[in-house]
Amino acid sequence: MIIMSVDYGDVRTGVAVCDKNEILASPVSVITETDAEKLADKIIEFAKELRAESFVVGLPKNMDGSEGFRAEACKAFASMLGEKSGLEVNLYDERLTTVSAHNALNATNTRGKKRKAVVDAVSAVMILEDFMAYRKRNK
Repeated sequence: MIIMSVDYGDVRTGVAVCDKNEILASPVSVITETDAEKLADKIIEFAKELRAESFVVGLPKNMDGSEGFRAEACKAFASMLGEKSGLEVNLYDERLTTVSAHNALNATNTRGKKRKAVVDAVSAVMILEDFMAYRKRNK
């Protein structure tokens, strides 16, 4: 199944997609949009182009497992994305994905503006990789 992941942010949102066999996750884009409706429309356009069959939206949880205001915003966005697209939307715990993305970019010595431009897409890839691994473990 082709799954598109979304690392939803207030200003920048990372998007990634996997292949039909759920083996490889690849970055698609970082979308700079503050209006949630317009952002959802842009993501849905990518989904149509790439023939995505479902979405996974990162759910930011606190380290103790509790959910804060950011998690509520992600849930609301995921709900809107599902309603507008008609596709299934899963929420997936994204704890530490941004930290992991920064570590990966450190390893490749990606700095400055280039880093800011890609970190959200790298986070979306990591969310998708974790979600695909979860699906394989729980078949």
